Amino acid sequence: MHTLIDPLKRALQIRPHEVAFADGSRQVTFTDFAQRCERLVGALRGLGAKDGDRVAILANNCIEYFEAYVGVPSGGFVIVPLNTRHAMPELIYALKDSGAKILITDRDDVEGLAEVVDHVIGIPGRYEEMLAGAQPAALGKHIAETDLAGLFYTGGTTGASKGVMLTHRNLISNALNWLASVPQSPEDRTLVMAPMFHAAGSNGILAAIWQGALQVPLGTFDPAAVLDLIQEHRINLSLGVPSMLAAIAEEQHARPRDISSLKLLAHGGSPIATEVIRRTSTAFPSAQLVEVYGATETSPLATLLGHEEALMDDPLARSCGRAVVGCNITVRDSEGNELPTGQVGEVLVTGTNIMKGYWNKPEQTASVLKYGGYLTGDVGYLNEDGYLFLVDRSKDMIVSGGENVYSTEVEDVLYRHPGVLEAAVFGVPDDKWGEAVHAVVVPRPDAPTLDPSELIGFCREHIGGYKVPKGIDIQSDPLPKSGPGKVLKRELRAPFWEGSDRAVN
Repeated sequence: MHTLIDPLKRALQIRPHEVAFADGSRQVTFTDFAQRCERLVGALRGLGAKDGDRVAILANNCIEYFEAYVGVPSGGFVIVPLNTRHAMPELIYALKDSGAKILITDRDDVEGLAEVVDHVIGIPGRYEEMLAGAQPAALGKHIAETDLAGLFYTGGTTGASKGVMLTHRNLISNALNWLASVPQSPEDRTLVMAPMFHAAGSNGILAAIWQGALQVPLGTFDPAAVLDLIQEHRINLSLGVPSMLAAIAEEQHARPRDISSLKLLAHGGSPIATEVIRRTSTAFPSAQLVEVYGATETSPLATLLGHEEALMDDPLARSCGRAVVGCNITVRDSEGNELPTGQVGEVLVTGTNIMKGYWNKPEQTASVLKYGGYLTGDVGYLNEDGYLFLVDRSKDMIVSGGENVYSTEVEDVLYRHPGVLEAAVFGVPDDKWGEAVHAVVVPRPDAPTLDPSELIGFCREHIGGYKVPKGIDIQSDPLPKSGPGKVLKRELRAPFWEGSDRAVN
């Protein structure tokens, strides 16, 4: 049985005085880190937190985020990472839905959130004061691997986010899957580039701790800062979304740094263009390029495609790779029957990394936890060598810059506008973000001069910026529909995707 304290226990045995985290001028050894985690748990106990209580964090990547990510679950609580790109109503919803009473944050604009929780712990001010005055508490006591470790909120198909319940076993399994797929050594140095509230950003944290390896958090994404950190710390490994790879490749081509230490650069979260792989490969010739596929519900790793730099002209370049060690991938028909090689159906992932369910949403949980695994909503097929190829997404999800955007959530906002009669939202190709949110709107007869910029501004008031449509087309004709009246988004999407080299459309 393993819980989140076990990777840290090993690091304390094999490399207690080595630097675990470096952030600017700050360096924290594994011994320091363990002691700070103990003080954090003691401070939370002092505030009245009890086993199973949820503790939210809203912050950019930093050493304190690592402490909360490991310390909160190891102390018997549940970590609730909040999306820093969410609008205030979305953040308030997540806090209320999770029942979190304590919020750790590096932001000042949290008045609305302070009304929802009992305690706001500011980083670094109050956070450091609390740790300095706290009585250390033992980590890992009375915790089972089946206990809830984290609630990770994802976009909801009905307009409300879902809290993905990940247990200690789920997160530990993911760490072992990662280590089996991407071997690491204690001497490796990882740049945590993707935001840690995101499943991709936190993917390798426990694996690196288990090896006693150094991790360097990137506070906010900036391509120049990424290259500077790679050069300064001799970074070996990093993972980001495709838009990040595109940006750092452009920066490296324009203003080269010494990035010869980089040996692996992984990406996931959204479709990637072949040209981005090509330019990234030439910008980082020492690095193996790796694509990972999964979901928050799979903790998140499910498949991996290695050495993309050598596959650009190979049909396999359009695949998601093969199941990682510890996972099993099958394709199912509408009745749940496993389909043979080459036949298209819904992708099912099974393994010990599959979530416990959605917080307080039993019906939605039951709709995806079937046949012994997790039905991803992605439609695809397996080839004769076990490579997974995706052909569609049955949930109409848009993946923009690694963030999931559900079309129905954006449509719900557009329909609130008094001038909108019909609205359809879908993803279109975007060189920077992988996909961009796009909308087609039919105005009401009394509002024929509906202005796209006004609608974009209206959306921005209600949802996070990354969900707001980048473009809106106004048309007088009704939206195309099927016989039962379902909007045919494929017809609306088709002109935008024609000739695209993306694997997912």
